[in-house]
Amino acid sequence: MIDLRLLREDPDRVRASQRARGEDVALVDSLLSADERRRSSGVRFDELRAEQKQLGKLIPKATGDEKAELLGRAEQLKADVKAADVERDAADTETQELLLQLGNLVHPDVPVGGEEDFVTLETHGTIRDFGAEGFEPKDHLELGTILGAIDVERGAKVSGSRFYFLTGVGALLELALVNAAIAQATAAGFTPMLTPALVRPQSMAGTGFLGQAAQDVYHLDKDDLYLVGTSEVPLAAYHMDEIIDADRLPLRYAGFSPCFRREAGSHGKDTRGIFRVHQFDKVEMFTYVTPEDSQAEHQRLLEWEKQWLTSLELPFRVIDVATADLGSSAARKFDCEAWIPTQGKYRELTSTSDCTEFQSRRLSIRMRDGKQVRPLATLNGTLCAVPRTIVAILENHQQADGSVRVPEVLRPYLGGREVLEPVAK
Repeated sequence: MIDLRLLREDPDRVRASQRARGEDVALVDSLLSADERRRSSGVRFDELRAEQKQLGKLIPKATGDEKAELLGRAEQLKADVKAADVERDAADTETQELLLQLGNLVHPDVPVGGEEDFVTLETHGTIRDFGAEGFEPKDHLELGTILGAIDVERGAKVSGSRFYFLTGVGALLELALVNAAIAQATAAGFTPMLTPALVRPQSMAGTGFLGQAAQDVYHLDKDDLYLVGTSEVPLAAYHMDEIIDADRLPLRYAGFSPCFRREAGSHGKDTRGIFRVHQFDKVEMFTYVTPEDSQAEHQRLLEWEKQWLTSLELPFRVIDVATADLGSSAARKFDCEAWIPTQGKYRELTSTSDCTEFQSRRLSIRMRDGKQVRPLATLNGTLCAVPRTIVAILENHQQADGSVRVPEVLRPYLGGREVLEPVAK
């Protein structure tokens, strides 16, 4: 959530952010009104309680008509204090509910617009000319079948659409990717973490995934637990309700977890293969830093993502995501999109978001900086979303006979294998 003091001091900035996101601008005025009622009712409650306490000192000393009058006033004050308490609590609840609906303030450099209004910042690698090489590229599902690596038919039989099995070299390729990604993150100073896949409502809400993203979240009603769509959630909630000494920052974690997404609203999109699925594994970077260091940390996370994709020898571009395509927690987000030959376009493989103080305020995570205690900043960055990375590797490194060349960085994790060979039929 944003700082209420900032809202009161500069509501136009908050309105502009909401407008850029394509969100309800009227929410800002509703929140200002609720906050004013919260503050005024709190002042009234404090004044009535002070009068009540003062009266309590006078009554024992009074006699006769004066005491009777004071006792009458005490009864009225009792009712007024109770009413003021109810009014204060109601205004505070309304303020908090409205505040949770408000997205983070977008960074001023973020391009304004929707999904297609991003700005391309960099392009890396060379897109292969398969025509010049003399063959038509196969898509990842056909290659996965040739290699005995992907089985979506049995995935659908067992679990439904958008589920899959990774088999044989497909399973080995996932394990190689995860181990290589964790190795890179560890070398960069991240602490490896295996995180819970089920979290409590306060963890999910605190990271901002029960707002605009709620339709994509799986909820277990009987247990009131949520399946995470990313290990960002448990990693953000890891230090919930804690105060961290500033000299411990930055704290950097690399979480590995299964991820679950309903993919609501994606009907008809990416139905072939394993690009858009309901369950997948992912290595996620998550960092806690001082607010003053968040923009620099954002660039560092982006560099680690670029290092990873470069090591996989994939052609990719970096985009600055537009305002209406940001998650509610992100002030700014960069995506790295790999080239997918059979689709003839770049598709998102990794992303990194600067969430500034938004999540830490919701999760009550603060830093102790000298004598001052204040919110810190959180950032996240996908290092390896496994199925999409497999898609990019198979399609970009395929050879004419259906085999796939293994990027050098993965070979130590595949027993030195240089090529994934088609399986005998």
